[in-house]
Amino acid sequence: MEEFKPLSPEETCELVAKAKSGDEQAKERLIEGNFPLIKSIVRGYQNKGVDYDDLYQIGCVGFLKAINNFDPSFAVKFSTYAVPMVAGEIKRFLRDDGNIKVSRAIKSLWIKIKAYLDEFKKQNKELPTVEELAKKFEVDPADVIYAMDSSQQLISLNAQLDESSQSSQSVLDRVAADDKSEQLIDKILLKDAINKLPSREKQILILRYFRGKTQSEVAEMCGVSQVQISRIESRIIEKLKKKIL
Repeated sequence: MEEFKPLSPEETCELVAKAKSGDEQAKERLIEGNFPLIKSIVRGYQNKGVDYDDLYQIGCVGFLKAINNFDPSFAVKFSTYAVPMVAGEIKRFLRDDGNIKVSRAIKSLWIKIKAYLDEFKKQNKELPTVEELAKKFEVDPADVIYAMDSSQQLISLNAQLDESSQSSQSVLDRVAADDKSEQLIDKILLKDAINKLPSREKQILILRYFRGKTQSEVAEMCGVSQVQISRIESRIIEKLKKKIL
């Protein structure tokens, strides 16, 4: 890819606004102008059994999500906001992809279909049919089904590596968490997810996990029962897991 002149903050804000309204050229210009940023993030996830080009496409999916979700009221530069979104998309793919062995072409097709469906769902009530997807990507309907089906064959993170041993580690236990940059990204993703919670849920979470309050104390402060706080807390945690993992 050829070199592109970096975008100024003003140009970025203008292009993001256009892209959010559906301007495809603005999206392409944002990706081109942020190529070094996306590339630097992708480099950190090489040597994990996925081709660089595939990782880059996945990173671009995360970048497009950052465009769609960005709000100037966040009081943060777009590039700063985009980093955890791009990294998070790659991390989710690597975690979910497991040991699936499908061709690069099928993986690439699924990445394109997934990105298209994410955009399509925001503008339409119903999802496109297999035939419509096949026509859109100029492939056989069978290839669409295979690509979509291959994405569902996921290995559980809780699956035991050695079922014959009671002390066997799960896949999740083997996921490395020593890299400081990954920990930072996880913190940014968590903070972003918490900030998007409704005010009441955010208050309960902060009281429980950042102020050290018991469920009974939080219940008294909120004027509800301890059982209600327990249910709300479980719902909040599940909501955060879906956003981060």
